[in-house]
Amino acid sequence: MLIRDSETFPEHLRGGVVSIGNFDGVHQGHRRLLEQVVAQARQLGRPAVVFTFEPSPAWVLNPEGAPLPLCWLERKANLLRQLGVDVIWAYPTSREFLQLEAEEFFWRFVMGQLQAKVLVEGSNFRFGRNRQAHIGHLQAWCAAADIRLEVVPPIEVDGQPVSSSWIRQLLLQGQVEKAAQLLGRPHRIRGQVIRGAGRGKQLGYPTANLQVDRLLLPAEGIYAGRAWLGDAAWPAAISLGPNPTFGETAQKLEAFLIGFDGDLYDHWVELEFMARLRAVRQFPEVGALLAQMAEDISVTQQILAQIQFQETSS
Repeated sequence: MLIRDSETFPEHLRGGVVSIGNFDGVHQGHRRLLEQVVAQARQLGRPAVVFTFEPSPAWVLNPEGAPLPLCWLERKANLLRQLGVDVIWAYPTSREFLQLEAEEFFWRFVMGQLQAKVLVEGSNFRFGRNRQAHIGHLQAWCAAADIRLEVVPPIEVDGQPVSSSWIRQLLLQGQVEKAAQLLGRPHRIRGQVIRGAGRGKQLGYPTANLQVDRLLLPAEGIYAGRAWLGDAAWPAAISLGPNPTFGETAQKLEAFLIGFDGDLYDHWVELEFMARLRAVRQFPEVGALLAQMAEDISVTQQILAQIQFQETSS
C-alpha cells in the first residue's frame, strides 16, 4: 500500500516494524536492510512499514543543485513491495517539516504517528534538522521509548559501501553494467513519447523519442537496453545525445524497439540500460550511419539473448 499526500498515518497500520529513509533506487544496500524489516515484521505479525519522503529533502532545500533521483515514486513503491514491504508512507516534504529537530521528529512520527514496535536503520543513518542526529541519538531515544532498534551494516562492493550517490556517479560515467550490479537490476527511466523529426522512420529505423522529467539519465552514448510498454518488454537500441551526422546539437533520448510495429506517440515507455555500446559520433555520410545502426541493433540482440530476466514492469 502506498500512502501519499497525507499528514496522518492510518491507525490500523500502526505498531509495525519501521524503516525511515529516501531509499532512492532501492539498491542492494537497501535490500539487506529491508529484508531485516520484513523478517522482523513477519516474526511479530506486524506490518512492514517504510517511511520515505516525496519529494526528497534535497529537492525542497536546493531544487537547483539537488541530484536527480534514480527512480520515480511509484517505481520505488513497487520495488519495496517486491521485497515484502506492506506499507509505504511517502510523506509530503516541506521546508517546515525539514526544520523539525531530530528528537521532535522521533516522538512525533516514530512514536506518535507510526507507533513503531521495532526500528531498523543503517549504521550511517542521520535525520532531523540539518541531519543533526545520528544512530547514537536514535539508540538513546529508542531505549527511552522501550522499542527495539536494529542497526544493519552496509553492503560493500570492491571495498566501498553501496550507495545511491555511487550509483549516480557510475551512471554519469556511462558505467551502466556496474550500476546494475549495485542496484540489483538495470537502471530504468520512464518518459512520454513525443514527436521528433521523423528521420528514423525515413531511414528505416523508426524510433521513439522520449521526454524524461526529473530522472537521472546516464552519460551520452549508444546503449543496449529493453523497453517496457505496460507488461510487454522489447529489446531496444537506445541513443542518448545529439545527432551530429545531421548537424543536431541538442541532446535527445531515442529508442528503436526491435520487432515492434505500432504507434507510440503520447504513450509512456520505460527504458532499461543494459550495456553501453559506444560513444555518439558523427559519420561522414548516411550510409555509414545506417551500417553502424544495423551493427548496434545486432549487438543489442546478442546481449539481451544472454541475459536472464526476472523483474517485470513497474
